[in-house]
Amino acid sequence: MMSRIMYNIRDIKGGDIVDNGYMQEMRNRILSSEDGAVFVAPDFADIADTATIRQGLQRLFRAGVIRRIIRGVYEKPKYSQLLDEYVAADPDAVAKALARSYHWTIAPCGNTALNLLGLSTQVTAVWSYISDGPYKTYEWNSTKLEFKHRTNKEITGLSYMTSLVIQALKTLGKSNVTLEVIQTLSKKLTDTDKQACLKEATESTDWVYDTIRQICKGEKVQ
Repeated sequence: MMSRIMYNIRDIKGGDIVDNGYMQEMRNRILSSEDGAVFVAPDFADIADTATIRQGLQRLFRAGVIRRIIRGVYEKPKYSQLLDEYVAADPDAVAKALARSYHWTIAPCGNTALNLLGLSTQVTAVWSYISDGPYKTYEWNSTKLEFKHRTNKEITGLSYMTSLVIQALKTLGKSNVTLEVIQTLSKKLTDTDKQACLKEATESTDWVYDTIRQICKGEKVQ
């Protein structure tokens, strides 16, 4: 028993084990991923065409290998021994999967950005993201995702972490950026993240970039 899921992949009509071709490759990729991983059809684009992959995902769902979060988005379920139940899907992972599927560039914004960076413990009712795609909302169980369209210059060319930090600072506002906030972000970011922020955030407003320089301790860009 692996995470209490039967990983037998059976033919839906005949009940025979399907253990060859593209189905085997998809199964192997899913089983080798971490519990809680989220998948969309483009994640398997190197295996088969889109229509075939979508059919394969549906068959794996019906076989109990993955569970469907929303249409076109699937998860390898994560089981909690402590809670004795499956853990809810990670909304951030679902948001990133949707972005991969539609080729959007996204970044968490508002309270979502603060939560992901450890700057707030307030439970957010809506997971919010800025996106260079259209305005969209998605809901499942008690979770809601919201994508807000922004101009390309706000997110294009920025790494995920740089966008995340900028959006968090903008949400806080200049007057609420304390030494504690700067120290928290400095610990949160890796050296690579800091180098990227210093390079990529130069077009942000002056106070945001000055704050980023403090977070990165004025490190020189290599």
